[in-house]
Amino acid sequence: MNVSKTKAELRAARLAARDAIPAVERIEKSLALASHGAEAIGIEGGTIVSGFLPIRSEVDVRPLMAHLRDLGARLCVPVILDKQTIVFRELVRGAELVAGVFGTFGPGPDAAELEPQVMLVPLSVFDAAGHRIGYGGGYYDRAIHRLQQKGLNPKLIGIAFDCQEVASVPIEPHDIRLDAVLTESGYRPFEDMGRARIG
Repeated sequence: MNVSKTKAELRAARLAARDAIPAVERIEKSLALASHGAEAIGIEGGTIVSGFLPIRSEVDVRPLMAHLRDLGARLCVPVILDKQTIVFRELVRGAELVAGVFGTFGPGPDAAELEPQVMLVPLSVFDAAGHRIGYGGGYYDRAIHRLQQKGLNPKLIGIAFDCQEVASVPIEPHDIRLDAVLTESGYRPFEDMGRARIG
């Protein structure tokens, strides 16, 4: 099996399904997801949480991020530095957002760079074992691996709509498993089968 080809086909199909969700329905599903997340994700004050600012047809996690901020979380979002690297810059109220690549926006270079303890991870595809397919750039896998190399072990919560689930995601050695996935149907933790890299 050509894993890269299979992943690309799954990605295209599930993103097409996500794109097909009407805008109003997408808002309703995003709010339902935020409500489930607010009940399920427990944090202590000062916990560093990375979210993301939605592009294209992604789930809008801003309501959930606002709730976590109200609980005392320090929020950050990914910013792409180059073809290999994302960093997580602190997102504070009223700060100016600057345009990045791929249609993204994020805090500028003056913002503090943080190391997330909880990560809300965007994805294109997931399965019931906690495997995910991103958008093909490998940014999150590299960022998570970098945190793990520093001895950090962020909690990884995949963010998606139900329509992005497939029966099975083919895995490669660099792929990193999620701890849970959060969709409009609820919060689904995966059994802890060890958080080492899969290989």
